[in-house]
Parts: sequence; structure tokens; C-alpha cells
Amino acid sequence: QVQLVESGGGLVQAGGSLRLSCAASGSIASVNNMAWFRQAPGKQREWVAGISSGGTTNYAQAVKGRFTISRDNAKNTVYLQMNSLKLEDTAVYYCNAQLRNGLYYYDYWGQGTQVTVSS
Repeated sequence: QVQLVESGGGLVQAGGSLRLSCAASGSIASVNNMAWFRQAPGKQREWVAGISSGGTTNYAQAVKGRFTISRDNAKNTVYLQMNSLKLEDTAVYYCNAQLRNGLYYYDYWGQGTQVTVSS
């Protein structure tokens, strides 16, 4: 069974840092694009950052310059380094990945990890 397991969330003061991890496990032939999304209370889920299989990265304007997405292809893991955290970064963070264990790629989601930024 293929799944994404996240870790690294928690409570941090404004200006602090956190590092999220998301590991894909199961029968995986290959991993394509990976990304992080977040959902704050009362808001829709929004895209935060993405990284291609070749390492090309993109960021939402709200996090550009503060967050860094990276991946370890050997471990099928994606990371999100979050620096200079702001109150408005408080949300449940979800990883997303396109995984192939047969002929086709399918979208998978992690269970979410809470990030709370306090003043």
C-alpha cells in the first residue's frame, strides 16, 4: 500500500523555523512532482511550494524567500524548510506527490501535520 507520511510540525514562535518531512512508502516505481499545500482554519487549501523530479522548484508568493522545498530521491522524501515564520503561516500542512507503482502516476496526499506559529 502506497502512502505518504509527514512529520515535523509543531508549535513555534514567530520568527522561528521548522522543517517538515514527507516520506513515500510502499511499492513505488517512481516519483514525479512533489509539493506542499496548507489549509488554515476557515480557508481553502492552498499550494505552497512544488519540486519536480529534476529538482526545479516553485513557490507561492507568500512564502518565497522564507521557505525552501527539497527532495531526496533515494529516500522518496520531500522536505519543507520554513524560516522566519509568521502568524499567518499557521495551518495544517499536507504533502502531495505523483507516484507510480504500475503504468500510471496517481496523486497521493499525506495525512497533514499541524504548524502553529505563536506571537
